[in-house]
Amino acid sequence: MMKHLIFVAATLGLTFPVSAQSVAEVKFQPGNYGTMVSGTITGNEYFDYLLGAQAGQEMFAELNVSDTNGNGVIYFNILPPGSEGETIYIGSIDGNTARINLPQNGNYTIRVYLMGNDRDTGKTVGYNLDLSIQ
Repeated sequence: MMKHLIFVAATLGLTFPVSAQSVAEVKFQPGNYGTMVSGTITGNEYFDYLLGAQAGQEMFAELNVSDTNGNGVIYFNILPPGSEGETIYIGSIDGNTARINLPQNGNYTIRVYLMGNDRDTGKTVGYNLDLSIQ
């Protein structure tokens, strides 16, 4: 599934407070409106997926644990284009399944992260993130 991703951190000049943070652009195969991405998060790490969309489209995102050496306390947030940390969806409050109408054109960020004891004790959580835009 990782073949659907193009790593763009270097080309966009993105910087993160910790070098372990990563970002990838999500592209759908021609004729498809969705894909699944997989990965792992350890401790304080987070992974940002960039997904381009238009105002009025609907984004669906669902996060599931695939493996863990902790409790599997993993979430995602959705940040609008140009966000400096503000979110339009907070997984730790709203759950790990989102279906939202997008308010503007641009690249949305889906940020996957750990919370609680898993984050604080450096546990690793594997995940599958199902994404679609319609």
